[in-house]
Amino acid sequence: MIRVGIAGAAGYTAGELIRILISHPQVELRYLQSESHRGEPVGRVHRDLIYMNLKFSDLDLTDIDVLFLCMGHGMSAQFLERHPVPASVRIIDLSHDFRLKSNAGDFVYGLPELNRERIRGAWHVANPGCFATAIELGLLPLAKSGLLPAHVSVFGITGATGAGQKPTEETHYSHRAQNLSVYKVFSHQHLAEIRETLAGQDEDVQADIAFVPVRGCHARGIMVNAVFASERDLSEIRSMYAACYEGHPFTVMSDEPVYLKQVVNTNYCFVHVEQQDRNVLVTSVIDNLLKGASGQAVQNMNLMFGLEETAGLGLKASYF
Repeated sequence: MIRVGIAGAAGYTAGELIRILISHPQVELRYLQSESHRGEPVGRVHRDLIYMNLKFSDLDLTDIDVLFLCMGHGMSAQFLERHPVPASVRIIDLSHDFRLKSNAGDFVYGLPELNRERIRGAWHVANPGCFATAIELGLLPLAKSGLLPAHVSVFGITGATGAGQKPTEETHYSHRAQNLSVYKVFSHQHLAEIRETLAGQDEDVQADIAFVPVRGCHARGIMVNAVFASERDLSEIRSMYAACYEGHPFTVMSDEPVYLKQVVNTNYCFVHVEQQDRNVLVTSVIDNLLKGASGQAVQNMNLMFGLEETAGLGLKASYF
């Protein structure tokens, strides 16, 4: 059994991680750390887990095999400075602290569809961001084939849980319900890792990604639409995508248009490509808390420990 500790265990991503891991056949949850809820029952924060005999506690880093860091951006690096982790303990960080090469150290970028073999041998993994996952999986086949256009327009809409658990004016029900709003236009924090990941596939291509993020009025799920011009025909583009994702269990090509309910509450990314004249549209959909965060983190854990990649991730979509 893999002994697991979670730091920052009171937030949305940690809650999803707990829900997955309590049913994982190869995992024992040892420590759920929360500075603000130490000693409290986990069900007092994650209200659907009131049936679990779990409490928030301190971490014993000598008594675990893997540490998940589910902390706010900038806090993971501080936590590791204050709490030296034994060399025998693997780390999976869900913040942005180690995603970029300039700050990564020995952290491997945890997009399995790109770095599966490197993740298998890694001790430290930086989990990708949610928008980054959806956009990269939508454009990665083009980048790997050297066909990523110089300019790509990306429109992405995300659910309220993407903003985290702490209430803000923008996540308040009266603002979010029956409303749409753009934010961080052309300057979203995930753009740096997206550009670095895609450019790493073809150094001659530095794609200009014009990204417009949108706050949706739903709780969870991301839909990304990427638009660009191409001289390739649709069958060639679709074949390229199918070849890129062959053997990757959680990224699925669809001949029909895709939508959020197909993937919410799952670790899947569904991708659809369509074309009219020279205009190409690539749509990708994920659950921001699962394939965009905790589900992908468990997928990475499975790879790091030599388990079946899909272990513990047989999750059902909330289709109705």
